[in-house]
Amino acid sequence: MLVGQLSGAFFVPGYQRGYRWGQHEVEALLDDVLMSDGEYYLQPIVVKQLDGGRWELIDGQQRLTTLYLILRYIQGHLPMAQVDYSIEYETRPMSADYLDALDPERSQDNIDFFHLFQAAEVIRDWFEGADDPTLRAVNVYQALASRVHLIWYEAPADLDERTLFARLNIGRIPLTDGELVKAVLLSRVQRPEEVAAQWDIIERDLRHPELWSFLTGRPDPIATHISLLLDTLAGGPIGPTRPLFHTFETLRNRIEAGSPETTWEAVLDLHSLISAWFDDHDLVHKIGFLVSAGLRVSSLVEPAQTMTGTELNDYLDDEIRSRLDLTADDLTDLSYRADKAQISRLLLLVNTETLRRRPDAAGRYSFASHASRNWSLEHIDAQSAEPLVTAAQWTEWLHRHGDALEALPEVDPDERSALITDIQDALGDGAGELTGAAFRSLEERVLSMFASAVADSEDATHAVTNLALLAFGDNAVLSNAKFEVKRREILRLDRQGSFIPPATRNVFLKYYTGADAQQVHFWSPQDRDAYMEEILELVQPYLTEEPAGA
Repeated sequence: MLVGQLSGAFFVPGYQRGYRWGQHEVEALLDDVLMSDGEYYLQPIVVKQLDGGRWELIDGQQRLTTLYLILRYIQGHLPMAQVDYSIEYETRPMSADYLDALDPERSQDNIDFFHLFQAAEVIRDWFEGADDPTLRAVNVYQALASRVHLIWYEAPADLDERTLFARLNIGRIPLTDGELVKAVLLSRVQRPEEVAAQWDIIERDLRHPELWSFLTGRPDPIATHISLLLDTLAGGPIGPTRPLFHTFETLRNRIEAGSPETTWEAVLDLHSLISAWFDDHDLVHKIGFLVSAGLRVSSLVEPAQTMTGTELNDYLDDEIRSRLDLTADDLTDLSYRADKAQISRLLLLVNTETLRRRPDAAGRYSFASHASRNWSLEHIDAQSAEPLVTAAQWTEWLHRHGDALEALPEVDPDERSALITDIQDALGDGAGELTGAAFRSLEERVLSMFASAVADSEDATHAVTNLALLAFGDNAVLSNAKFEVKRREILRLDRQGSFIPPATRNVFLKYYTGADAQQVHFWSPQDRDAYMEEILELVQPYLTEEPAGA
């Protein structure tokens, strides 16, 4: 929106402080307007529609008030100049009148009057410091009327304005940096329409959930996706220590001090680079794993720009090896109780490598699905149902395992029949709630019958060979189920289209077990050995060498 087209009644609510711009801010705004060449964009104002056609001014009070004072000064030199908007302040209603009067005798009445009067004096001195104040007024008015824009952002009607104001003032509205860089860039480049179209194409590309999660490890894109590229180009601190508007100020200086086309070419080059990574079957899996494991993709940009394809692959292998930080002996010694984080990274790598190694058969790993779920490290075959503490949990556990007992081979049929009957009697006719004592007695018999088919130990239960990545959240019943119950649930979820990591699916389909050791219903030592062989095969390139003499 051109400043000259701005109209309406604006209301500044009481939760905001009053006008506080000083000489530096006022003169900077005037200089920007005067020096603008072609279309020029000021920082955004954020508004919300009120009853009666008024606008609540959530952000931009300082800019809008200063522009009002500038236009009022220009009217003194150019009577035809129009000021088609008004500003009302909830805290000090008389400030609206003072904007027009600017009485020096009342400038000390309150702090708002003082700052308004001081800003008006700065504006007067700035215009009258020119050789021809009237000509300067003409030039500024022409700029405001024909090429200087305000970015207009209308907040949704159902959004709480106080919350939005707070977020804006701690720099958490992603609109700011990206849109401000765009405004400065479009005001400087020779072909703004072409750059704007390219900007929109990049923004649309980055909205692809798979690309976004590959680059960030997050499911929820920020409002301005291209900010990821802009932040990378700007560099500087990351996280909470990053200064407010760091990206905007850094790139603005580059645009204004050098060639805006050069800055935009850097954005295009970065977009091309990450798109090439995403389209490469090896790179998308290696980089995607590293990002999911905590690496920032921006840290790869600089080294990648000077590397050949082979050198980049070797560099990524070293990064994966460093994050995995395991020897072959370490891997076999990992335990669920002591090494959960390391096992989680290992199994994520197993899953991404499973698809990276079979590009024709299985496509690529879904980092969007991975990022949108809460993952747990689950036992393939549970040792007990000890964490279950409610009658509803006990009931569901018995239902699931009672069904699974029907398919369990190589157990005494009379014992199985008796146990199933006792389970049905306990679940029964609803005459009374299942007690803890009754559940524990049945649980012990169920686990004993499953254990009769396979030798087990506590160490084996918590080893890597009995662990998989599952996205079942807080489903305690399934988390503490025996293999046959989990296998059935995995198949059901898979049929429904749920995202099951490929290695997890392979485990429950007995993909790794040789034909001579195949049985469907329990997780045997042969299954575990075959699973470990596959894990070692997949992660061997990323294991650390054993120390000399070890």
